[in-house]
Amino acid sequence: MVVGTRPEAIKMAPVVAALRNNPGLDSRLVLTGQHSDLVDEILNVLDLRPEYDLGIMREGQSLYDVAQGCLEGLGGIVREYGPHLLLAQGDTATVFFASLVAFFEKIRVGHVEAGLRSGNKWAPFPEEMFRRLTDVLTDLYFVPTRTARDKLLAEGVEPSNVYLTGNTVVDSLMRMAALDAEVESPVLRSLLQDEGNRLVLLTAHRRESFGQPLRDVFGAIRSLVDEHSDVRLLYPVHPNPNVVGPAQELLGDHPRIHLVEPLGYGDLVCALQRAHLILTDSGGIQEEAPTFGTPVLVLREVTERPEGIETGVATLVGTDPDKILREGRRILSGGSEKGSGTNPYGDGKAGERIVDIIASILNEVKRKTADWGGA
Repeated sequence: MVVGTRPEAIKMAPVVAALRNNPGLDSRLVLTGQHSDLVDEILNVLDLRPEYDLGIMREGQSLYDVAQGCLEGLGGIVREYGPHLLLAQGDTATVFFASLVAFFEKIRVGHVEAGLRSGNKWAPFPEEMFRRLTDVLTDLYFVPTRTARDKLLAEGVEPSNVYLTGNTVVDSLMRMAALDAEVESPVLRSLLQDEGNRLVLLTAHRRESFGQPLRDVFGAIRSLVDEHSDVRLLYPVHPNPNVVGPAQELLGDHPRIHLVEPLGYGDLVCALQRAHLILTDSGGIQEEAPTFGTPVLVLREVTERPEGIETGVATLVGTDPDKILREGRRILSGGSEKGSGTNPYGDGKAGERIVDIIASILNEVKRKTADWGGA
């Protein structure tokens, strides 16, 4: 099992737990360290104990650096351990290069959250191509939705290798929400205690929005807050300088806009649950928010998660200031209320399903190998 980023850790945690509870399977977790600070908190909260930590993250790292670190580090581990299956989740550099290592070593690949497609190779960049290329190398496809399954079948993937499981992010979300942990962020705690105001949550960090598109988003959001005096906006700012600089310049001096460091997972779940509106370019939050029925404006031109749009829990606005203002006004003026909480992405049991499938397949491989006699 290979994990590199915070979203991967959150989404792989249910699979890790289910594998470690299965006495018939030996599993090991590798942390590439594509992200470090953002992942460490998740490792503790979700009880992820990696057997290996490559620690590849470097200040100012490029995709070439990540590629080199993953290929060299994972190559040595896979050759030493000799697994029957390598599991990766999602669409990051870690996912693709892990699957490439497995291919080089002739090891089967299981792709958790397979089949997502935006249809645009440049958006999201570089994730759209990482997931497409990973699915070329994949042997077992664990898809979150019927739409994802249909995308793979249209690409010619063998139907018997595609398994509809739901999205593991819902498993982790429900687990975290059930803990009802104390809020750690002083700013979030203060905002939640102010019952006379409405909380709006913003997350924005996509590479394809860097520059003028992100500035347009911030300008529209500032206007939206100005128009609604009871709104308090919380923005956990991604540490990338391309995000921090414009955020501080365009939003930092507003008395009702609160820029904070990235939230711990428990605090993020609480914010998702309590927010009146979410504006995000995050894929994971598009999947998480429907559990709480919270309206979402998606700050992307295209999304590989169309189920939220189709069911009405999310609206695609891109980085167009006019669309952001129009849809934001509609929701904040009472035109949209919290939904039913029915999540089109999963029911909280995806991790168990995935491991049941893996156990069945690998036990069959073991039986056939024993019957064959080797060589």
